[in-house]
Amino acid sequence: MNNTTTNNTTTNNTTTNNNTTTNNNTATSNTPSGASTVTIVGAGMMGSALAFPARENGHAVRIVGTHLDRGIIEGYRKTGKLPKFSRPFPEGVEYYDVEDLERALEGADLLIGGVSSFGVDWFAEKVLPLVPETLPVLSVTKGLIADEKGVLITYPEYWKRKLAPKKLCLNAVGGPCTSYELVYKDPTVVSFCGENPGTLRRLKAIMETDYYNIEITDDVAGVECAVALKNAYALGVAIAVGVNEKVNGNGIGEALERVRSYAQVGVSDKINQSSVPLHYNSQAGVFGQSCREMQKLLKLLAGSDRSLHVGIGDLYVTAFSGRTRLLGLLLGLGLTLDEALRELSGITLESNVIIQRMATTLREMAARGEVDPGEFPLMFRLGEILLDNKTADLPWGSFVTGTP
Repeated sequence: MNNTTTNNTTTNNTTTNNNTTTNNNTATSNTPSGASTVTIVGAGMMGSALAFPARENGHAVRIVGTHLDRGIIEGYRKTGKLPKFSRPFPEGVEYYDVEDLERALEGADLLIGGVSSFGVDWFAEKVLPLVPETLPVLSVTKGLIADEKGVLITYPEYWKRKLAPKKLCLNAVGGPCTSYELVYKDPTVVSFCGENPGTLRRLKAIMETDYYNIEITDDVAGVECAVALKNAYALGVAIAVGVNEKVNGNGIGEALERVRSYAQVGVSDKINQSSVPLHYNSQAGVFGQSCREMQKLLKLLAGSDRSLHVGIGDLYVTAFSGRTRLLGLLLGLGLTLDEALRELSGITLESNVIIQRMATTLREMAARGEVDPGEFPLMFRLGEILLDNKTADLPWGSFVTGTP
C-alpha cells in the first residue's frame, strides 16, 4: 500500500489554546473519502508510532492519552512531536485527553490499545466497556498474567474473561519492531493475530505500508506468549553484555553515563558506544539458550511453537536496543535490581514484569512436578536475580545438553 500524505493540509503543530474539537473538524474534512478512522488509546512510544503508518495511509488518526499522559498530549499539541522520535507526526493527527475518550471512539473503525502491561486493568475497566462489539481492538501490550488458578494467559484472553458475556473482537500485534525505527521507516515485519481472518485482513489493509509489513495468523496464544517471553530472555542477553563490561571495562561510571544519556534522548546506539569491545560469543550463547527455552515454553503455554519465529525476531531487536538492554547492562555490571530501577526511573520495563511472573509460575509447576527446572536454567536464574536479589551470574554449564 502506498503512503499518502499529499491530501493532508491540517497541521498538528497546535498551540495550547487549540482543543480537540478544532482539530477534529479540520482533520476530518481533509481525510480522503472512504478512509477509516483509527483511535489509539495510550500515548506511549509504540501506540504513538502506529499513528505514522495509519495516517500516512490517509486514515483519520486520534491519539487519546491516559490519565498518566496529560503532559505527553499537551506536548503533542504544542510541538506535534514525541521528543524521542526522529520526525513529527504526519499532519492531521488529532490529540485527545482521557476525558474525551467517548468522543474519540465515535465513528472509529479500529481501536489500538497502546497501554503498557501496567495499564492492563485500567484498559479493561475504563476503555473496553465503552467499545462496541463491532469495533475491532488491536493491542500492542506485551505480557502474560496469571489467572485465578495461577495459569499464565495472554492479555486478550484476560480481557475476554473480564468482559464476559460481552464479546469484543480482540486482536494483537507482535514481532520485531521498535517504535523509533518504525517512525524512521526502517523496513519492519510484524504479525497481527486474532480469531477472525476477515477482520485481520481488514486491519492489515488499514495499517500496512511499504515499510510496515504485516503477516496475519490465528495463533493468538503463540504470538502473545512469544513476544512476552522475548522481553524476559532479552534481559539475559543484555546481562552478558554488562558482565563483559564489568570484567573488561573501565568501571561502572562510564557505562552509567551512557545509560543516562540513552534514557534522556532515547537513541539506541548510545548503549553500544563503549570503549570496551563487545564480546559476541557470550551474547550468542545466551541467545541460543533463550531460543531453546522459548520453544519449550511455547509448547507448554500455547500448545504449539509455530510462532517461535515471531519471538526470536523480537528477541533479537530487543536484546540489541531499547529499555531491556539498559536494565540487563546495569545488572551485569553488578547493580542490584533496586539500584538499576532507580537509574531507570520513569522508563517502562516490561522484562521485569514477565520474568517475575514466568519464574514464579515455573517454580510452582516445578514444586508440583509438572516441569523440570533443568529444562529452563536461564529462566530460573533470571528469576533468582529479580525475585531473590541474586547476583547476575549466568549458569553457563547448564546450557550444555547431555550427550546422546
